[in-house]
Amino acid sequence: MKRILFANIPFDGHFNPLTGLAMHLKSLGHDVRWYSSNFYQTKVQKLDIPFYSFKKALEYNQHSVNEVFPERVKAKSQIKKLQLDIKNSFVLRAPEFFEDIQEINETWPFDLMISDVAFTAIPFVKDLLHKKVIAVGVFPLTEKSRDLPPAGLGMVPSDTFLGRIKQDFLRAFADHVLFRESAVIFKEMFKEYGIGPVKGNIFDILGHKSDLLLQSGTPGFEYKRSDLSAHVRYVGALLPHAGKAMQLPDLGDKLNAYEKVILVTQGTLEKDPEKIIVPTLEAFKNSRYLVIATTGGSQTAQLQKRFPEDNIVIRDFIPFNDIMPHCHVYVTNGGYGGVMLGIENRLPLVVAGIHEGKNEINARVGYFELGIDLKTEFPSPEQIRTSVEKVLSNGFYSNNVQKLSTEFRNYNPLLLCEHYIHEQLDIPVKGPDVYSEYL
Repeated sequence: MKRILFANIPFDGHFNPLTGLAMHLKSLGHDVRWYSSNFYQTKVQKLDIPFYSFKKALEYNQHSVNEVFPERVKAKSQIKKLQLDIKNSFVLRAPEFFEDIQEINETWPFDLMISDVAFTAIPFVKDLLHKKVIAVGVFPLTEKSRDLPPAGLGMVPSDTFLGRIKQDFLRAFADHVLFRESAVIFKEMFKEYGIGPVKGNIFDILGHKSDLLLQSGTPGFEYKRSDLSAHVRYVGALLPHAGKAMQLPDLGDKLNAYEKVILVTQGTLEKDPEKIIVPTLEAFKNSRYLVIATTGGSQTAQLQKRFPEDNIVIRDFIPFNDIMPHCHVYVTNGGYGGVMLGIENRLPLVVAGIHEGKNEINARVGYFELGIDLKTEFPSPEQIRTSVEKVLSNGFYSNNVQKLSTEFRNYNPLLLCEHYIHEQLDIPVKGPDVYSEYL
């Protein structure tokens, strides 16, 4: 068996999807270890996986970014915030990550690094340590395509002549203006460290420098590309390790007492319930619908006091795989894992989120007509009420979600990843019958 180092940018959306894969590889007998921020040490240790924390790397995580990088708070636009995040949270951290990993390799020479595709030390580990590197796409594909607008702007593809001309212009504008600063910094780093150049923008380089990109999701939830890179492999929805089962809260007869059930969440990163949770509760309090809200532990008691209505249930956490089969629509800010879990459970969506890449995920929800993309960070109760009613009354959205859910079920993510990883490590793969229905 092999030594496999996992690594991630210190945000939950980059960490959680890797945990199920790490535990699967561990169960096969591989020596699995993890490198990340101290913020994830307890979580990794609960998986009984040895942990290496940031040393040379700046200590930050999803909850501390505004303190560590205060200029992002002053950003006056989504684009400016994205530019700052790419530079500060990703590009400038690359040499620091590499120095830590280089030190790890001195005492524990690993055979393979598996990281989220945004982990900026990928080229350094690949070219300077001469290691196999597999990236995991934990958000929609960002590599540039002649068929698509640039990634990061939340735009959907156009098939009209003028639309394609506009896309061509915007791709060039994104490369040479919007994301130029980070690209220049990265290229200068490559020169300094003697790393071979790679064509493409900052969104392309990390994927192209990997030996393989295991993309979470399926082709049905991704824009069509005539120039898709040969090293991309769709593996289905990579979801977090289930761990110890959580108990479904006692809802009594409520699940059967209402006409429809609405599930609403805004993830664990967003701490302001006024964005999505409160407008949803305001829209449907004292209605014929049951509304179940999960807060991620933020202001739960205050919200329960503020919304005492019998048709409203507010909890810190609820096991989604258990509650989603009882629901009829999912209102969310658009985290990639949560959206895919909703699709797996055949839930049409109402999504509202722009920052932290949510615009790209939510644009796909709207484009593939899996629900309604409100294209805002602050939807009003009226917007949510109207959109939820439209989704519930129109079976078109449910039918589209069911079709994509069927496609999702045709993939076995862990078996597929095992197959591709073992190929890279020159480990004899299991017989073709084991994988044939998924490859």
